[in-house]
Amino acid sequence: MPEAPVALEFNGLSYAVMMATPRELEDFATGFALSEGLAASADEVTDIAIAEVEQGWIVRAALTGLGIDKLTDRVRARVAESSCGLCGIENLAEVARPLPPVAQHAAIAPSAIFAALPALRERQVLGNQTGAAHAAAWVAANGAIGPVREDVGRHNALDKLIGAMARAERPLAPGFILSTARCSYEIVEKAVRAGATTLVAISLPSSLAVDRAVAAGLSLWCLARDDEVTLVNDASA
Repeated sequence: MPEAPVALEFNGLSYAVMMATPRELEDFATGFALSEGLAASADEVTDIAIAEVEQGWIVRAALTGLGIDKLTDRVRARVAESSCGLCGIENLAEVARPLPPVAQHAAIAPSAIFAALPALRERQVLGNQTGAAHAAAWVAANGAIGPVREDVGRHNALDKLIGAMARAERPLAPGFILSTARCSYEIVEKAVRAGATTLVAISLPSSLAVDRAVAAGLSLWCLARDDEVTLVNDASA
């Protein structure tokens, strides 16, 4: 399974070093900036340049908008194993900082999830080859699979999907995110910040993930199987 250190630099400042699969790095940098709250749209992440170096990869991008202040306030030298929602948090109080409210949305049908799961497995090229890659996909409300992104890190896969959708000017709602990852606090945080209204995961959520989904108004489905799924939080209108 391809894995390498990937350094993310914004406006010449080193923000993070992630262990990631070194592909679709333009999507990764864009999605990371969006899910970290450094950018409000893909238009605010420009001039992306990728360089392979002896130690790994460097992705450099220019950042505009309100994220510049956040970048300069929070940037520091750090190394992380994966892109997570706790990156850059300075104290415990910030863990509970309010998320933006999720937009009103209609409920998705379980049949859409059942249709999407086998289709996603067919699209998991790295996962099928290695058995070691996570995947995140955007799915239309009728169950049709859209973009799929894979990575050795579950958070990275979601960041890549967020970036791919943003760069293509495709909103995450209506429709839903389907993740093969454990439904952690970080996955919920990233989905909400990126503008998703519904998240579907194949495993159970952590208690904090549920709390954050409820507080933000994110509809959350878990334990997704081909013929069974559990609705954890119904925030649909």
